[in-house]
Amino acid sequence: MTRALTGLPPAFRSWMIALACLGLAGCGPVSEESPVLVVVNGQPITQSEFEFRWAELSQTAQARYRSEGGKRKFLDDLISRELLLQEAHKQGLDQSPSVRERLERVKEQLALEELMRGAIRAQIDLPKEELESYYAAHSAELLAAEQIRAAQIVVPTAAQAKDLKRQLDEGADFAKLAQRFSTDQATKQRGGDLGPYRRGIVGPEIDAMLLTLKPGMVSEPIETRSGFHLLKLLSRESGDATPHAARERLQQELYAEKQRKRFEEYLSALRTTATIRMADASRIVTEDTGRPPETPAP
Repeated sequence: MTRALTGLPPAFRSWMIALACLGLAGCGPVSEESPVLVVVNGQPITQSEFEFRWAELSQTAQARYRSEGGKRKFLDDLISRELLLQEAHKQGLDQSPSVRERLERVKEQLALEELMRGAIRAQIDLPKEELESYYAAHSAELLAAEQIRAAQIVVPTAAQAKDLKRQLDEGADFAKLAQRFSTDQATKQRGGDLGPYRRGIVGPEIDAMLLTLKPGMVSEPIETRSGFHLLKLLSRESGDATPHAARERLQQELYAEKQRKRFEEYLSALRTTATIRMADASRIVTEDTGRPPETPAP
């Protein structure tokens, strides 16, 4: 969106970006008992919707509103957004192919998240004996490591990762986007927080990227076998981890490993019973194995 607005005056461009960010959280909760704050061409904006959208703002955005008119200014922006949304509906833009395609992608993402919760995450168990054994095997290397805290968002497609990166660049809250969109069930409820990070757990690509980040920075999308990652470096400190932090991190690691194995087993079973036929045109992509071309011998 920022690229599309580059020809506009800076003040107006910032205002449009702020209005767009109000819609990142989707629709607010419906409550028939919630007091109506304002009615815009017959469409009410309730207190529950107002509070829902306010809570979904990043701390930076809330601070900006507090310094520029407080919640009264936020309500005025919600009114402006509603007027623009009504005009978009009037012009039939909500039925445009591009909008309907994006809505379909959102539905697919929500369906995948429900599948992960029901078929994979719910069947993972961590016996105490297994936790103690894992801690005994790995605690020493974690306790002695440089302390890095990082967070991640994992999504299945590069397009979605790029869209989330754009939203983050425009001021969206990383933790809230992780809770809503990340497919990594082990971290999404904590806003993507990976806990005390140990190299080699996620992958060498992640390790290498974290070394280049400064606290607060968010990486460009990185592809691994789990999907496309956005990384945020929360802190970097020298010194040893506490035993409690090490135990917490190792528990997360063991859970994530079990989750990965369970996912691979589940997907393998689906592939075993599926009928998959590669068409002739698939050669366009199947012949690209990711390896560089061999150099002919002199």
